[in-house]
Formats: sequence, structure tokens, C-alpha cells
Amino acid sequence: MTSDRSDLCVQVLEAVPNCARLSRLLECFSNEFARAPSFIVRCSGRVNIIGEHVDYCGYPVFPMAIEQTILLAVAPSDDNLLHIKNADNHFKPYKCNVLTFSIDVPTVGGPNWYQYVLCGVKGILENSTIPHEAPRGMMIMLSGNIPPASGLSSSSAIVSATVLGTAYMHNATLNKQTLATISAECEKFIGTQGGGMDQAIAYLAQEGCAQLIEWNPLRATPVQLPANGVFVIANSLSEANKAATSDFNQRVVECRLASRLLAKQMKLNWRDLSRFADLQKALGYSLEQMEALVNGNLGLNVYTRADLLKLLEVTEEDFTNNLLTPNTRHSQTFKLRQRALHVLQESLRVQQFIETARTYPDDSISRMKSLMKQSHESLRTLYECSHENLDRIVEISDQLGVGTRLTGAGWGGCVVALCDGVEESERFVEALKTKFYSNIPKAQTCEIGSLCFTTSPQRGAEIYLIEKQNNILNPSA
Repeated sequence: MTSDRSDLCVQVLEAVPNCARLSRLLECFSNEFARAPSFIVRCSGRVNIIGEHVDYCGYPVFPMAIEQTILLAVAPSDDNLLHIKNADNHFKPYKCNVLTFSIDVPTVGGPNWYQYVLCGVKGILENSTIPHEAPRGMMIMLSGNIPPASGLSSSSAIVSATVLGTAYMHNATLNKQTLATISAECEKFIGTQGGGMDQAIAYLAQEGCAQLIEWNPLRATPVQLPANGVFVIANSLSEANKAATSDFNQRVVECRLASRLLAKQMKLNWRDLSRFADLQKALGYSLEQMEALVNGNLGLNVYTRADLLKLLEVTEEDFTNNLLTPNTRHSQTFKLRQRALHVLQESLRVQQFIETARTYPDDSISRMKSLMKQSHESLRTLYECSHENLDRIVEISDQLGVGTRLTGAGWGGCVVALCDGVEESERFVEALKTKFYSNIPKAQTCEIGSLCFTTSPQRGAEIYLIEKQNNILNPSA
């Protein structure tokens, strides 16, 4: 491997970090493969503070990396096989040939955990635009403490960690922006039409700051949060796997159809304008003007398939094959107006949140709380991606004056809450214990600290090198 990996943040630790999970991962790897790994990849989960379901429409988002992580221990194998194991024995292992494997997602239940690993390997090895060594087998052991299907990006963290690990193993020296772009494309191998936020923050995160992530070109701008602001993440204990149903892609499709229909009405080249941000740029409009355009032009609460065939002047075959995704081809009705209004209004909220953080008025936390509350209400009513458990947590938050919203795709998962100071965050956590978790049987079998916790912005993905002579870890990020 080349020694010039500065853009991948390659560093060296003088000692193994004092981390029980890391020690257990090294032990599991050694027991399984009778050798030490060559390196460890660390990739954080993320929480999106505000800007939900707007990244795939081309608008900025405002996430931060959290303390929960995916760790991958990796070493080369000599048999052209990918040996994929999990330190948690509840997850079955998988083995395949690195030269011939395919990713066949089950039609029921969504992807298996190891298929996210395969996505990352495939993303590097099949990318013809980047130079890398010939495919080689790998031994991979995973350890994760990001709750799955919780809206904290566990699946994207696995994909991103594997992309980084595979790139490093195959001597592909890539910058973080390229890695993030490849990682976002990788998730399409399992049918998820995401926008790239999860992968961007995975690589571009900085400790102590949230990141304003913008697109075309991909760039991240660190934004300092109020010093007395405390973020709490609370798990609703209702899981939502966005790759297991068509709900997520249905919203993506509805946004694309809304943008294209508006473009056609404005006599633009509508097939090339599937994202609201691109349509806005073509029209030279502000977000407020875009909102007025939606209100004036998308008059139906529900558009039928027949409505759209007529309005877009396309055939059934063209509509099905070119304007829908494989898991939305059965869809007969589409809510274009509601989805468009959420995206445009949410993007305005992102602008207002960032402006508040940068100008830091005396009531900055109060303003931010209000924007987060508005965001959740929009996600609940216009985007229809909330869940009764999420709404119950938000209801408790409102009683305490805490600004709370669902984070991630929705339909379950977690909320992110902004509290004014440590005391308010402690009162909020205690209220959730008594008013929410005490009424959920599943919570009785969990450590409460894993369900409801404060967090602060963490660093982006890193690689830890193993020094053979003294078996110590050296991080290289």
C-alpha cells in the first residue's frame, strides 16, 4: 500500500484505544481467522439535526456524526473469498468469491446485514473510473453498536466503512468526497434511492461541529452549535428498514414526479429536471417562489396513475420503466403537492437554522427548537413518515419545552431533541423513562442508556493500522 494517504486521514496511535468493543473485535477476529487484522475501519452513525428528506431533492442538510459506530477488522485472504463475519453471533456469517459474487436482495424482509458489506466491496471493485489493484479476497469482522433500523444510519455506516476498507486494501488512494459519492451510489445495489447525506457525513464529519452538506459539488461546511445546546437521541423502539418496503422510494418517486410535472408546466425539458433544486436553478426562483409555484400548479391532493400519464403525455410503459423505481411500479396514487411543500419548506428551515447558528442571537436555542418542532409536524402531516411512538415522544417533549423531531427516514427509528443546557436534558431523559419507556415492554429488556442518550459531534471515518511488531493499533483515517 502506498504511504501517501493524507486525504484519508491516516494516523498512528501509540497504543490501542481503551475500548472494550475494540478489544473484543480483535479477539473475535483472532479466534476466527487465527491471525490479527491488518487494519480496523471506524465509521460513525449520524443524526440529522434538520433537513429531512431533502438531500435526494438536491437541497442541503445539517447532520453530525454520533458516538455510536461500525468497526470493521480487515485482513487479506489468499483464497479469492470474502469471509464476512459479525462479532455478534446473532448475525449469520457469509462467504463468497470476490470475483463472481452478486447481491440478490430478498423480496421479503429487505437486505441481509452482510449485503451492505457486499455493496461497499462492489462499489470499489466495479468502479472503472478509479485505479485499484486486482480484486483480492478479504477477511472482514464487523462490530456495531448503532441500533439497526433506528434512523441513525447503521446500514450506510456499514457501506461507507466497507468502501473505505476495500479502497485501502486495494491501494486506491481516494479523497473523501469521492469515497462519499461512491458510497452513496453503492446503496442503489440494494434498491435504496438515497441522496448521499449519510455517506457524506460519514467521511466529512469534524469533531465538535455539525456539517452543512451541500451538493454538486459535494462540500461540507462546519457550523458551530450553541455551547449550551445539548442534543438527546431517543429510540422509539419501532424499527423502520427503508430498504425493506417501498415507502422510502415512494416518496423519492413522488418528489421526482412533482418536479418533472412542474417543469413540464413551465415548458422546460422536464425529463432532465427530476430534482426540485435543479428545477429551482433552471427557473431562477427563490425557495419562497418555488413554494408559490407548487401551491399554484399542483392542485390535486392525490394524483392517479391515469392523471400523470395524461399530464406528462407518456405511455404506461414509459411511465413504469423510466419514471418509477422497481419497488414502486405497482403504485397507483401519488401525493405530489404534499411532498413538494414539505421539501421546500424544510429547505427553508435549514437556511433559517444555519443563519441562527451563525448569528447566534440571544434566543438562538429557542428559535432552533421551534424549527425542529415545525420540521416534525411537516414530516408527520405532509410527508406522512412518522409513527405513533415518535409522535408520543414529541408530545412529551412539547410539554417540557424541548425541540424534538424524527430523524432519519422515519416510519419509526429515533428522534433528535435539542435541550437548553444539561439540566433540561436530564429532565427530558427522566420524563421519557417514566412517561414513554415504562409503557413499552421491549424497553424493559434494554439498557436505558442505549435507548436514550446525549451525544456530541464526532470525527469522520478513520482507519487504524495494526503494527505487527507490538500488535498496537495505529489509526489512519
